[in-house]
Amino acid sequence: MSVSRPFVLTPGEPAGIGPDLCLLLAREAQPQPLIAIASHSLLAERAAQLGLAIELHDVGPDNWPSEPAPANSLYVWDTPLDAPVLAGQLDPRNGRYVLETLTRAGRGCLNGSFAGMITAPVHKGVINEAGVPFSGHTEFLAELTHTEQVVMMLATHGLRVALVTTHLPLKDVAAAITPERLERVTRILHNDLVSKFGIAQPRILVCGLNPHAGEGGHLGREEIEIIEPTLARLREAGLDLIGPLPADTLFTPKNLEHCDAVLAMYHDQGLPVLKYKGFGAAVNVTLGLPIIRTSVDHGTALDLAGSGRIDTGSLRVALETAYQMARSRS
Repeated sequence: MSVSRPFVLTPGEPAGIGPDLCLLLAREAQPQPLIAIASHSLLAERAAQLGLAIELHDVGPDNWPSEPAPANSLYVWDTPLDAPVLAGQLDPRNGRYVLETLTRAGRGCLNGSFAGMITAPVHKGVINEAGVPFSGHTEFLAELTHTEQVVMMLATHGLRVALVTTHLPLKDVAAAITPERLERVTRILHNDLVSKFGIAQPRILVCGLNPHAGEGGHLGREEIEIIEPTLARLREAGLDLIGPLPADTLFTPKNLEHCDAVLAMYHDQGLPVLKYKGFGAAVNVTLGLPIIRTSVDHGTALDLAGSGRIDTGSLRVALETAYQMARSRS
């Protein structure tokens, strides 16, 4: 089933592999209209460097496409660079260009012009060097959409993992897992699985924080004092939650067979398993936003930019996931 509005793709750091991914993807027709929000000249130069004959069709607010572009062509909403780009060489002068592509995409999703946005990797450091405080896509889009709480979820075929805490030092994790935060994150995960993935009654497996989920309090009391009471309240509200379970045995085929997502307490509790299972074919989904946003699971790979030696697998999964989410919402 086709979605009437176009999707948008932001190539991220112009010196990285994001422009290459857009162009390599354009060799095949997409099932949905897809627009790259990028510099037309950047894409033309990178296509020449890669030896790709991709026809670039300029579009804009007065002529959004309603049909997918044919193979070997790409719709482009031209967004001017601030400095010339050499593949593999960062330039802080283009930091604001990157943010402009994200702003155009986010606002277009908010005003209903676009069905969803898919993001290629940015380089946080060079944006900060441009004089713009920037901690990542997720935080930027939360601020742009006035969203108080967002949730990071990574997914690959057969497994979704959401996080209660994200980029925190391990020593700060336990203090960050409060009843309020745990409840907000769990509700967002549940609600988005329903509204954006079309799962009527999602079953969520919840990790404990401590080894063996606290071993009855002998290895920590967070499960007894915070996690178990919070999950009990949410079950009374109708959520299907299993846990807290020991993380070392939760990620087994028997447990995962009948669940729709896993909720991990911290970054390196859940994501190593997911990336072992699906690195290069995984997608990062920002839950809690009023818009659809998916992303690749890898970085800018500056050393591979312009080489053609890159894998488009993660971008394909990010696109497929965005398309699926939009169909579930329509």
